[in-house]
Amino acid sequence: MQISDPFMLLTDNLVEGINEEELIEYKEAFRLFDKDGNGSISSKELGVAMRSLGQNPTEQELLDMVNEVDIDGSGTIDFPEFCQMMKRMNKENDSEMIREAFRVFDRDGNGFITAEEFRYFMTHMGEQFSDQEVDEIIAEVDIDGDGQIDYEEFVKMMTMP
Repeated sequence: MQISDPFMLLTDNLVEGINEEELIEYKEAFRLFDKDGNGSISSKELGVAMRSLGQNPTEQELLDMVNEVDIDGSGTIDFPEFCQMMKRMNKENDSEMIREAFRVFDRDGNGFITAEEFRYFMTHMGEQFSDQEVDEIIAEVDIDGDGQIDYEEFVKMMTMP
């Protein structure tokens, strides 16, 4: 059965977590690699499609993703499966960016961001915060009340709406 518009298969659940710009990029990439317009791309084309969107999956990651989302085992990926896979890759990239940001703040590498480290970073980024403002930010984020920000607290701060 040929599907005239594979994008009509999207559900609210699938679109959740994908902004409009990403959805447009995903549709463009999907259409580009769905050469025959049958609503699916082959697993071999998947790597090319993801790289066109700035992703850089390894061959093993591609195989793992195909196995995870190719429910019917056909070796092809339909648009909803493609979107789910791209969401997963973006989430992994976001996690890595948060880890890198934490490393920048945590100057001594001890796994915590102290008020002094936070103040140093903000000063060198051109932001001028008073000692009181730095203390207020840390107090707001410092869930366990130890006066510093650990990685879990940092992740919560970075992912707050």
